[in-house]
Amino acid sequence: MPPLLEIKGISKSFGDRPILKQIDLQVQAGEAVAIIGPSGTGKSTILKIISGLLPPDQGEVYLDGTAQTEVGGSGSNVRIGMVFQNAALFDSLSVAENVGFSLFQRSRLSRKQILELVEEKLRLVGLPNISDRYPSELSGGMRKRVSFARAIIEDPTEEEKGKTLLLYDEPTAGLDPVASTVIEDLIRSIKNQAGHCDSYLIVTHQHSTIRRTADRLVMLYDGSIQWQGEVSKIDQSDNPYIRQFFSGSIDGPIQILKEH
Repeated sequence: MPPLLEIKGISKSFGDRPILKQIDLQVQAGEAVAIIGPSGTGKSTILKIISGLLPPDQGEVYLDGTAQTEVGGSGSNVRIGMVFQNAALFDSLSVAENVGFSLFQRSRLSRKQILELVEEKLRLVGLPNISDRYPSELSGGMRKRVSFARAIIEDPTEEEKGKTLLLYDEPTAGLDPVASTVIEDLIRSIKNQAGHCDSYLIVTHQHSTIRRTADRLVMLYDGSIQWQGEVSKIDQSDNPYIRQFFSGSIDGPIQILKEH
């Protein structure tokens, strides 16, 4: 069986600044993988390339063995759901319209059917009876959970049901510790409920989120993968990037303050 996700030789530059340098990565079905590293090292760029929001300069993305350029044709039917760092809700739309946006745009379902699906997903993320509210009426944690509901909603009338890969970009950024724990538990819960998520990639720098949501860790720095392994092994690792990242030391190979 091919990996659910495979990226081969992915490179990306912005202007004359290389962000990713020949990145190779595999995610198997059932895995929960965290990508970590300092700010500006290309973590979110990887998610955007995987989701098709940003083209790579070089390399290929494969979903269930099929090149991403073929997705939507007769190849892979892997569905990608993206949860953005700032939730990325439409301020002028209600919660229901945000969560059901893709179905309102593309499906043949009636409005009543879509709203029933929306309410089902909102209950799943612990937010029943808020369909008629607007993003400005919600707390930061609630907006995050609404974006989760939007990421997992799908058309039940689709003939071919494929696997689902969820991409989380800093899902606990800006949240207090209690709200972060709620989100971390929700990420795990969604994966454990059949049909909502087969695997996920999560970009984060929060230590609690790393340890509570991921099984495997990928350390990204200077455009390359510097270490990858099980989360349970990070405290025993002698890798200098891992040691510095988790200790918060300013001494080590990770240099944040550089003259350009």
